Amino acid sequence: MTDTRPPQSTNPPTSPPVWPDALSSDPRVLGWMQGSPPPADKTIRFEDSSFLRFPQLRWSLSHLREFVPTAAIERAPGTPSELPRAHRDDLDALRFTSMHGESMTWREALLRTYFDGILVLHRGRVVQEDYFGEGAPERGHALFSVTKSFVGTLAELDVHEGRLDPQQAVTELLPELRGSAYGNASVRQVMDMLIGLDYSEDYADPQAGIWDFSRAGGLLPRPAGYAGPRSYAEFLAALRQQGEHGTAFAYKTVNTQVLGWLLERLHGRRLAEQISQRLWQPLGTAHDAAISVDATGAAFGGGGMSATVRDLARFGEMMRLRGRFNGHQVLPEAVVDAIAAGGQRSHFAQAEGYRATLPGWSYRSMWWVTHNEHGAYMARGVHGQCIYIDPAAEMVIVRTGSHPVASGVGNDPITLPAFAAVAEALMQA
Repeated sequence: MTDTRPPQSTNPPTSPPVWPDALSSDPRVLGWMQGSPPPADKTIRFEDSSFLRFPQLRWSLSHLREFVPTAAIERAPGTPSELPRAHRDDLDALRFTSMHGESMTWREALLRTYFDGILVLHRGRVVQEDYFGEGAPERGHALFSVTKSFVGTLAELDVHEGRLDPQQAVTELLPELRGSAYGNASVRQVMDMLIGLDYSEDYADPQAGIWDFSRAGGLLPRPAGYAGPRSYAEFLAALRQQGEHGTAFAYKTVNTQVLGWLLERLHGRRLAEQISQRLWQPLGTAHDAAISVDATGAAFGGGGMSATVRDLARFGEMMRLRGRFNGHQVLPEAVVDAIAAGGQRSHFAQAEGYRATLPGWSYRSMWWVTHNEHGAYMARGVHGQCIYIDPAAEMVIVRTGSHPVASGVGNDPITLPAFAAVAEALMQA
């Protein structure tokens, strides 16, 4: 029987895994998927889950559309919006101290966190852009949970425009979920991840619910004799409540899946079309994005997007400018302000796993809010994807990556101090 569990380390449980560094795991050096056809030992496949194993994922995250079905998030025809350039050659040598007390340069930080693409905007100008491995300016990269922030932004827009009542019961729009954990949940509780669920998002646990959810949506192969749910809707309807709603932040991808479904029901349009018409086209993006879909055509709103670094920078800059970009107001200022203000920090403080690296943060409408002195907030995805917006520094950083550790613990102790150091350097310019 094919093993469809997520990859596990072969090291003893008491020993942390030792991963090849960025240079030795470079997919070009390793020869993944080169040749026609590539050699058997250099072929990455969906059917055996090797596309999500390290170091293979260093290739596959830049080619995810080759493994799963997707729907296009179409760009508008015509010339893309401008991203003016003002390159700086001094950022690579910028030195800072990580949360672990280690001194390193910005360039060392990028390699230590297995970056595939990096773009830094300052006052709307590209001051740094670079790629590694399979990362490339014209190639879409898997965004994972950065997708959530697109969905949350659309929902916040609907709240602002009066189409969506945040206190409305989820089941008023999705009666299919009346017997599930969402039977007594509000829209706002879903938007801010305040749902009590019998479901685990522990990527290190091969028995966690996130892997069953992925199989239901076709993001992982199903073993022989599989009898589980075969769509996201089937999986969501079977979820059960654990604990109270509305009392504590608990990060669960299935909540965003519910929100995306809710938006599709509200508008009577697929999620890919909504992102395209309400965000992607007004931004003047240069490339179509994509979002993975299940067997029923339902988009993976919790993490299915792929897009180029430059187009993500356009989105981030629009947010920094309080909704204005490409010569017009893409979002009302109030929508961006509501997101940037954050949620209740007391809710966030109750969540285990974030206290050490994200103290004092909150979560609002599928965005992570720092509440630091710069008012920074960010979209985040596993394996190192992020859009970091620092209004005080007039800075946006977009990074794509293929870190062997899925959760933020592999990146945050280096990434967050690095971003702060870049912000301070740019503010002195």
